[in-house]
Amino acid sequence: MFQNLFSPSVQHTLDLIGIFVFAISGALLAVRKNFDLFGIAVLAEVTALGGGLFRDLIIGAVPPAAFTDLGYFITPLLAALLVFFLHPQVERIQLGVNVFDAAGLGLFCVTGTTKAYDYGLGLTQSATLGLATAVGGGVLRDVLANEVPSLLRWDRDLYAVPAIVGATMVVVCIRYDALTPVTSGLAVITAFVLRLLAMRYHWRAPRAWNRRSTVREE
Repeated sequence: MFQNLFSPSVQHTLDLIGIFVFAISGALLAVRKNFDLFGIAVLAEVTALGGGLFRDLIIGAVPPAAFTDLGYFITPLLAALLVFFLHPQVERIQLGVNVFDAAGLGLFCVTGTTKAYDYGLGLTQSATLGLATAVGGGVLRDVLANEVPSLLRWDRDLYAVPAIVGATMVVVCIRYDALTPVTSGLAVITAFVLRLLAMRYHWRAPRAWNRRSTVREE
């Protein structure tokens, strides 16, 4: 089983780290939107767990891990409390949060892809769910906050593309029976580095050729 590439304790720790960082980003947006404590907690939970819940429901891994492991549920609440009381300090280390968020993106696109394949999906479908695992929570976060999802906005640095690259690397390795802890780690690192480079150099996806839009650019 590809999910056993890492020991359960290592996998669990990595998952919790990714969940915590994603939850921080959700809680910060809630503070910027002037949400109350409950709203901050909801946005933190949705951001951290939304992609994994979607994947698990699609592949039939029920009940989802978020409902069987208390740590998965409690970790976003801890992140929400941290932001609630210390959001000015957290805002000041936004760059560090973004770096860990990029690491979570790389991790989840790989683990999401391998878990989907373990449950019998084809390579393309597995990669798609790997992408959904990595970015799904952020999409739900933005929708609940009445924002256009970041990965759909032209003025945002590439986010989904690094996850697509990481997930694609995983399915290529699966196809050629080359998926190991080393190659899966390489896929995580590749997605992570691509996201960092996108943030550093503001890489963005192209828009429609000869675009004639009357929508005001924000």
